[in-house]
Amino acid sequence: MTRSAPQPPAHTAVPLENATLAGNELIQTPIGEIALADSYFSDADSRRLFDEMDYQRAVQSYMWCHPLVSMATWRDRQRAAFSATGANDFVVLRSLKEKRGIVTGNLTTPYILCFSSLRDGPLVVEYPAGKTAGGFLDFWQRPLTDAGLTGPDQGQGGTFIFVGPEEDPAKYQQPGAYVFQSPTNNVLIGLRILDPDPEFYAQFTSSLKMGRHGGPLTSCRFIEDRDLEWSATCPRGIDYWKILADVLQEEPVRPVDKAWMALLLPLGIAKGKGFAPDARQRQILLRGGAMGELMARNLQVNPRYAEPFWPGTQWYKSFDFTIPQETATRVELDERTTWFYEAVTSSEGMVNPKIGAGQIYMTTKRDSEGRTLRADATYTLRVPRDVPVGQFWALTLYSENTRRPYDNGGTEIRSVNLDSRLTDLQRNSDGTIDLYVGATPPAGLESNFLRTVNEDGWFVYFRLYAPLEAFFAKTFSLPDFERID
Repeated sequence: MTRSAPQPPAHTAVPLENATLAGNELIQTPIGEIALADSYFSDADSRRLFDEMDYQRAVQSYMWCHPLVSMATWRDRQRAAFSATGANDFVVLRSLKEKRGIVTGNLTTPYILCFSSLRDGPLVVEYPAGKTAGGFLDFWQRPLTDAGLTGPDQGQGGTFIFVGPEEDPAKYQQPGAYVFQSPTNNVLIGLRILDPDPEFYAQFTSSLKMGRHGGPLTSCRFIEDRDLEWSATCPRGIDYWKILADVLQEEPVRPVDKAWMALLLPLGIAKGKGFAPDARQRQILLRGGAMGELMARNLQVNPRYAEPFWPGTQWYKSFDFTIPQETATRVELDERTTWFYEAVTSSEGMVNPKIGAGQIYMTTKRDSEGRTLRADATYTLRVPRDVPVGQFWALTLYSENTRRPYDNGGTEIRSVNLDSRLTDLQRNSDGTIDLYVGATPPAGLESNFLRTVNEDGWFVYFRLYAPLEAFFAKTFSLPDFERID
């Protein structure tokens, strides 16, 4: 039987925090006044409370599921753009257009990428020796293992076997093989060639072989030199939630995910259920996703859980959480939201770099005065003389909106990336290098300049490849960007 609407209480509305929830009461809430009569509320107010509850669930769910949605978006759009439909198809990204599809992709070495599924059985990869930075990731973007210089093979190559979440990895142990179990059916194989010799690339790609356990290992197909624009940035709107609903059907529910699955249930997203939100659910998902992204971006720009890596500066160490993305007591929700909104993938070499091995990613969104970086201003960064790297350093420019390499109209990687291997960078007499980012290059210093345009806000990554002791000891630091116009 439908309840009649309570009569508004005669007394003045009370703030929510002072409400007794007893008798006749008018309560001030963020969603308007809720009226109680004999301690009950009306059907209309009940619906308003459910809408607010589900909206809050959608906001938080957006941030929780971003690593998974980002990975599925990347897989599907890469396959479509490059026609990578074969089980052994690797997409090779070299040009600026190709790399501009990847969220905060590096621009200094080629990417070689393959998405695979373990639903068809364990995957065997014969990984060649050499100077590479490889990694195998599950679809929550957690590393299963590195390969290459920071992997268990330590650059010597080897046989890697990956089994799915329902398999027993002990069944596949064999001498000389590295066996890993993935908690997801979908996996990413990603690697970068660190040896610049074209002959090494040819040797490596001809030697890399893959196949299902018990079957033949075959050579891989490398799709390269397409030079096309594409985007792996997560979509906004209802498409974000459709991707989530679809990929959840492909994967088991981990114990850590069960509470989140409960949050999604009244929003029309559930295991074994097609995605067909009604008008109410659709509106809540649209609002919740939009607010979730605002909150994710706020964390990305203002990571309140962390302090600047170098005291007195605006520089943060980008990857600032553990490989499992959880500790003994909590999921590292804010930390992983920051990273996977801003970037993609994780690896042992990124999370736990060692002296002379791995990579460090430093980022900043503010200048020396604490002001957010603007596209219509010009800034300078003085890079110290002796950056502690065993390989090289690179400064790469990204769009705050897309988080992909910045589109300033340039067609070459040099237009958004400067690194220590460039021979024409102008150096100061003391060996320091002044780099410039902004709307207008200083006269005569165009070789040291990255251009920003319109209102497309920007940030940078300063990458240190094979960081040395001075970085870890913090005897080296970068100064902040100085605004010069």
